[in-house]
Parts: sequence; C-alpha cells; structure tokens
Amino acid sequence: MRSMTGSGSPYARFRRALATGNLNLATAAAAELPKLNLADAMAVLALIATHDPARYPRAAARWAGRLALERPDVSLPELRLAVVALSELPERPEVERVLHGLLGAPTRR
Repeated sequence: MRSMTGSGSPYARFRRALATGNLNLATAAAAELPKLNLADAMAVLALIATHDPARYPRAAARWAGRLALERPDVSLPELRLAVVALSELPERPEVERVLHGLLGAPTRR
C-alpha cells in the first residue's frame, strides 16, 4: 500500500500539479485518477492550450463531446457557446471562465 504521508491523495497531487502550471505533471497526476470530472478536464485542457497547441484541437473536441454526453441538460445554444469558447481559448485564456460557467464550476484564472 502506498504511503499518503509525503505526497497526499492522488487528487491532491493532481490539484498541486495544476497549480504549478506544468502540463506533464498534471497529466501524469491525472492518469492516477479513475476519471476526471469536466471541470478538472477543462483545467488540463487549458494547460494543453498553453503548452501543447498541436494537441489542443483534438483535446478540445473530446471535451466538447464529453460536455454533450455528460450534461444531458446542456442546450444547443450552450453547446455552441462552448465550441466557440474552445476555439478561442488558445489565444484568449480568459474565455475559460465561460466554459467553467457552463459547468457551474469555479474558475481557475
């Protein structure tokens, strides 16, 4: 059994990795978790937008798909807003607030 004294829970390590802004640490920590909720996946996506732009379009499309599947109450206009915000996120990090707003989640920035 893994000791929790030095490094904390997997989710605590994930949150610390996000706080560092280090994409590699965040994705490694995320891999330890059973599943990321949409808000946490958005935080990773924001790091991808900043640190791995070539990977961003596919990751953004997957996140939009998850939004549509996991939030059956999301309306078509909200989904359209999400896609527009996702397309702007790499150049305008502040639109992450719009996406978190669709989730009812607190913003990271």
